[in-house]
Formats: sequence, structure tokens, C-alpha cells
Amino acid sequence: MPAGVPLFLLQLIVILLLAVLLGRLAARFGQPAIVGELSAGLLLGPAVLGQLAPEWSQWLPKPGSGALIDAIAQLGVLLLVGLTAAQLDLAALGRQAGTLARISAWGLLVPLALGVAAGFAAPEVLLGPGTRREVFAIYFGVALCVSAIPVIARTLTDLRLLDHRIGQLILASGACQDAVGWVLLAVVGAMAATGLDVGALGLSVLWLAVLLAVVLAARPLARRVLRGGEQAPTMTIVVVMILTAALAAHAAALEPVVGAFIAGLLVGVKGGADPRHLATLRTVVIAVLAPVFLAFAGLHLDPAALADPVVAAAAAAALAIAVLGKLAGGYVGARTSGLSHWESFAIGAGLNSRGLIEVIVATVGLRLGILTPAAYSIIVLIAVTTSLMAPPLLRMALARASIGEPDGRRQSERNHDHLH
Repeated sequence: MPAGVPLFLLQLIVILLLAVLLGRLAARFGQPAIVGELSAGLLLGPAVLGQLAPEWSQWLPKPGSGALIDAIAQLGVLLLVGLTAAQLDLAALGRQAGTLARISAWGLLVPLALGVAAGFAAPEVLLGPGTRREVFAIYFGVALCVSAIPVIARTLTDLRLLDHRIGQLILASGACQDAVGWVLLAVVGAMAATGLDVGALGLSVLWLAVLLAVVLAARPLARRVLRGGEQAPTMTIVVVMILTAALAAHAAALEPVVGAFIAGLLVGVKGGADPRHLATLRTVVIAVLAPVFLAFAGLHLDPAALADPVVAAAAAAALAIAVLGKLAGGYVGARTSGLSHWESFAIGAGLNSRGLIEVIVATVGLRLGILTPAAYSIIVLIAVTTSLMAPPLLRMALARASIGEPDGRRQSERNHDHLH
């Protein structure tokens, strides 16, 4: 059996090839690439390859083993989260503040509340060792309230509705909800690390506020540093900014992905980096690093756990709560903003997709020990199922809605972020 660098290269080649092939196969059938890339990890993990050819499965990295592949996957997560945040147009969000506030609040609070309630009612088999029930419940609520902007954007692009009012509202409200979701993830991560110690939790929240304040204060400096630079140095500076913020978040007892998200807001400052430079970096991350992360995340899946009647019942209930929570929240928020029935349903359907974002949240929960492998598998199941549901539901709703002319312009860099 190879070891060291040869083993790492072999692992990387196998994981990348299978992830890309299955991702393209999923896309050919009109499904998000995340489905195929997660399936790569499932096939390479103990559930399939471990049963069919156990001697071959020993060549592949084990979750939690500290393998170099794991480090590559985590690098991909940090860069992907940062570059996703860099796409947020804060000025555009402000122009539709009232409508966005209502849609975002309802679309966030309804699934969050239902998820917290479900977390308190969940069977003990889903709670990680030593995890307090209230920490698990809040974490579960956060896991159910996020949305996957790339999956939504891909579907809207296929329907040629990315520039229309409904498409923009779906993307913008999803971005608002995810921004709040990352903050909540930082809080629940601090709770998992410190328990319910009010002083320690307050210190973590204070550090989060400090990081946000630094980002706001540094925007003029970032604009000058990033503006007008050549592609290669600009990409390097962007990567350094994201990783530095992730390191700072970790030092402040926050999740590194939270720091990466905050840094992304700084990277995307208006008048800063050339969008084409960011698009090039985003393409590399999505094409190479993200598939490694998703395939490695698939190695954590434990399909056998879903055969347990208690776990299977919990999975069905969690999926129903996740879908109904987002559909109802998005619908009510849109209707109270004056949108039609089918437009409101389309917004709820679009926000229902969890995709890669929920997989990241699930991975964080597993690493923190909040989740058991069974609970992790349930959350990833929700991520995949809701991603599969979003395209047909959106097509049905938008086919019945009265869609007007585009009232905004497409950001060219978004076209490079539609693979997941």
C-alpha cells in the first residue's frame, strides 16, 4: 500500500475524478452537482466500497484521521464561504430593504423556530456525547434555516429569470438569511465549546461584533488595496484575507467559516477587486476544492443508521419540518409584501434549497460533537432532498406566476457559481 505523498496523490486523483464524473452525471439529469459529488464520498466510504472491497477502502482517508485530504477540503470550505459572501451586493439589498426584511425574517424565523422545537423533541440517539439538549436544539434550528444560493441561482439561470424581480428577491433574501445563519452558527459553536456560561458566550459574541466592526472600518483600505491590481496578486491577497479572518475567528473561539464569511464582505467591497479576478478564483475553488470537500463529507454518511426505525422516523419528520418551514416562511413574507400567490410560492420554493451550505453546517456540527453520525446523515439528506425539490417547484410556480421584464442587471461573476 502506498504511503506519504504517493498515497495523498492517489486519494486526490480518485476523489476528484469520481466526484466530477458523478457531478456531471447529476447535472445531465437536471440535478445539482452536489448530489453526484456527495455520492462519490458515499461510494468510496464504508457503506459501499468498505463492504465490496475492504482492502481497497483502506487506501482512502478516514473522517477525523487528520489526513491531508481533510485539510484540502477545509481550505475549500473557507474559500467558498468567503467568495460567496463577496457576491453580496449590500447596496442592492438596501434598495429593497422593506420587502427583503419581511421575506428574510419570515423565511428565517419560521424554520428556525420549528427546527429548535424539533431539536427538543429529537431522540437521544441524535445527540452527540455530552451535548446539552438546548445546544443541539438551537443548532438544529440553525441547520434548517439556511438556504443554498448557488443551487437557486443555477435554476433561475436555466429559466432565464436571474435578472427578474422574483429571482433577485429569492437570491437577496437567501443571502440575508445565510448572513444571519452564520452569526447564529458562531453563537451555537461558542455554546458548544463553553456550554451555557453567560460570560464566555458574551465574550464570543463581543469578538464577533469586533470582527464585524473591523470589516466595516477596513472597507476603504480594502478598496485601495484590491483596486486595479493584476489578477494573480489580487487572487493571492483575497485568499490571505479570507484565511486571516478565519484564523482570527478561531482565535476568538468562533467557527473559522464565520470569519471567512465576514472577510468575504470585505473582499466584495464595491470599487475594489475586479469581478473577473474573483470569478477566476471562484471557478478554481468550485471546480477543484469544493468537489473534494463534498466527496469527503460523503465519507461521513452512515446510510445504515437510517435503517433504524427511530432514526428513520426522525429523518422523515425533520425533512417535513424543513420543507414546510421554508415554504411557509417564504410564502408568508412575500404575501405580506404584496406579491401574488404563485410569486410567493416561488420565493418559498427557492429558499427551500439547502445544498452545499447545509452540508457545511452539518460538517461543523459533527466536528464540534453536537451531532452523531446518524444526525449528520439526516441533515445531509435534507440538504440533498431539498436541492432536488427546488428546481421542479420553482419551474411549476414561475410558470404560473406573472413575470415581468427584468428590473436589474446580472452580475457577471454569478455565472461562475452555478455548479452546486
